Order: sequence, then C-alpha cells, then structure tokens
Amino acid sequence: MTLKKLNSSLSNYVKKLKESGRAKGEETVIKKVIKPKNDKGPRYLLEDQGDKEFIKMNSNSYLGLSLRDDMLTAEEKGAKEYGVGPGAVRFISGTYSPHVELEAKLAKFHKREEGMIFNSAYTTSLGVIYPLTTEETMLISDELNHNCIINAIRLGKPAGKAIYNHNDMDDLENKIKNSIGKAKRVLVVTDGIFSMRGEHAPLDEIVNLCEKYDHEFEEGIISIVDDSHGVGSIGESGRGTEEYSGTEVDVLIGTLGKAFGVNGGYVVSSSEVITFLRETAPTYIYSNPITPSECEAAKQALDILQSEKGTKILSHLKNMTKYFENGLRTAGFETIEGAHPVVPLMTRDTPKTKKMVEYLNKNGILATGLNYPVVPEGQEEIRFQISASHTKQDIEYVLDTLESY
Repeated sequence: MTLKKLNSSLSNYVKKLKESGRAKGEETVIKKVIKPKNDKGPRYLLEDQGDKEFIKMNSNSYLGLSLRDDMLTAEEKGAKEYGVGPGAVRFISGTYSPHVELEAKLAKFHKREEGMIFNSAYTTSLGVIYPLTTEETMLISDELNHNCIINAIRLGKPAGKAIYNHNDMDDLENKIKNSIGKAKRVLVVTDGIFSMRGEHAPLDEIVNLCEKYDHEFEEGIISIVDDSHGVGSIGESGRGTEEYSGTEVDVLIGTLGKAFGVNGGYVVSSSEVITFLRETAPTYIYSNPITPSECEAAKQALDILQSEKGTKILSHLKNMTKYFENGLRTAGFETIEGAHPVVPLMTRDTPKTKKMVEYLNKNGILATGLNYPVVPEGQEEIRFQISASHTKQDIEYVLDTLESY
C-alpha cells in the first residue's frame, strides 16, 4: 500500500485552494473560556497567544446560553443519569427518554404535530430533502442556499432541478410554472436566514406561491426551510423567520447548535412526514443521535427562551444588534441593516478585508472576513455576529477599535 501518488495529488489540490484564496487555513484553537464578569462578556484564550483575551464576534451562539450555570447543570445531570453517549443508533437501542421529550418539546415550540432530532443541522437537511425527492419530484432552490441544501439536492435523482435568483419571487413563480406537467411533487427549498449577510427569505410570499400552484401537482408543492440561523435569534419570541414573516412552512429544519448553544439538528412537520422520515432518512437511521445529556441542555435552552428570562435575552440581543449597526454607520462604515444579529461590514475589497481582520485580531477581537472568490468580487465583507452574551462595553470596544483602524 502506498499513498505517494494520492498525497501528491491532494497536496496540489490544497495548494490551488490556497492560491485562489479559498482555503480555510489553520483552525483557531481555544484553550480556555473565561466566563462573563462585571461589564465584560465571555473572553477566550487561544493556543500560542499566551494570556491575551479575545472577544468572539464570529459565534453562532446568538443567545449566549452555553456558559450559563443552569445549562451546565442540566447537561451534567443528564450525563450522570444516562452516561456520556447513547451507545447505538436510535432504532437499535439508542433512543432515551430525553430524546423523545426534546422532540415533543420542539414540536410544541414550533406548533407542529411532531418533531425529530438529528446529530447536526447539516445531516438534518440531507436526511429530509433526500428521502422526499423521488424520480417524479421537481426541486426548486434559492441560488444562495447553504451547502447542506446544495448537497442534499445533489444526492437525489429528481425529475428536474431549478435554481431561482436570490429572493426573487417572480423568478420563483416562473420556475414553478415551468414545472407544471413535469412532476407530481415540487419541493421549494430555501434558507430562512442567509448567513453571509443576515438577510431573510420572504417566507410569506414563498408560502403564498406554493399554495397558489399546489393544485397543479398531484402530490402538491412542499415548502422546506432551513432556519438554523433564524430560530432563537429572530422573531418576537425567538421562533425564527416564520414568526418574523408571519407564516408557516410545510417542513421546518432547525438547529440546536447555534442560538440554543448545544449541538444537533431537528425537523418539525406533520405526523405523516415525520413518520416517513424516521423510516427513510439515512442520516437518522444509520447515525448515533446527540447524547441524552445534550438533549437535557437543549430542553433547558427551550425553557429559558420561553420564560421571562428569554424575553429579556432576546430584547438585549436586539438592542446590541441595533447598537452595533448604528455604531458602524456613525463611524462611516457601510453595513446592511436588518433584524438579524449577523451584521456585515462591507469592505468591498479583499486586501482591505484581510488587513482589517488582522488588525482586529491584534486587538483581541475574533471576526470573520469573507473575500473573493468565497463571495463575488466587490462584495467582500467582515461578518460580525452579535450575541446576547455581549455587553454594551464589549460592543463599544469593538466599535472604538474599528474607528481607530
């Protein structure tokens, strides 16, 4: 056995990624987390950076729940009671009471008949879209959908695929019209929140279009939304883009690993859809679920969100997001206004983005630069993500650092 030829081929591939600017590069390693205290939110110590403290401005943990004592207590209790791992896939002997309880809690939270958890949001999208795709299905997808949706569509063998221009409802309607007579079933798939800029899909318009043309297809038009960045971070009660848009889709995919601060993914829908997916979703059937202790932590997160504490957390998150947006504009930076805590600083220049990210890092701020060709030329940005764990002093420090650049 020899890897010499393969190693050479793979090394050349990675080299080209680096030369084109698409390589992810080395991963930042966090060696210690310092809990919030006084007017400071959490701080992070990194490998090879000594005792220098960093503020995370690139975390998906929008509600800032993962370091709370009640969350830690819930997960520790679950581990002590059930162990640190499930030990099997669900249909063999890997289903525990916390799994079932969490699924029921998620269904109730989203006002659906049933829920079903997976070990990640990525595998949820794969495990939902692929089984629902038949040879007589038309798949219609937004052009800026997440990679998990793109790969889920690639896995299937539908009657046809169509990509509509980003959030362009006229184009979506044309794609639906063009599908008439070509398929029994249509799946219209979109992200709820598009994570590069925090934009939201017009779910109310999408649902209306699906209902308008549903009668043209024997098995109907099904709206599927991956709202992993929306649930817990947008909407009056944190129920995501559906709540923000005032509508309800047919199949809703969410995550426990972003706003809820834990791990895993889930889907909620009708009892018939969920029963079908339990029998057909390969990423559910053949993969271990999240641990019972993670379920206990996720249940605690849902309880917090639906309490008076949760209302205050959502209010603080909204206020900090607006405070940061206003601060960027006051300092003369271009941003894209929105309700979601993803706040882009538009640099529109790759070298400038890299230099600004390096400057922020030098000053103890972790932020993510998005450069060409990851984004189109002229659309380069620094993606800031606000968390409810950020204090006003944290936000002011970041804004002051940007102003002094």
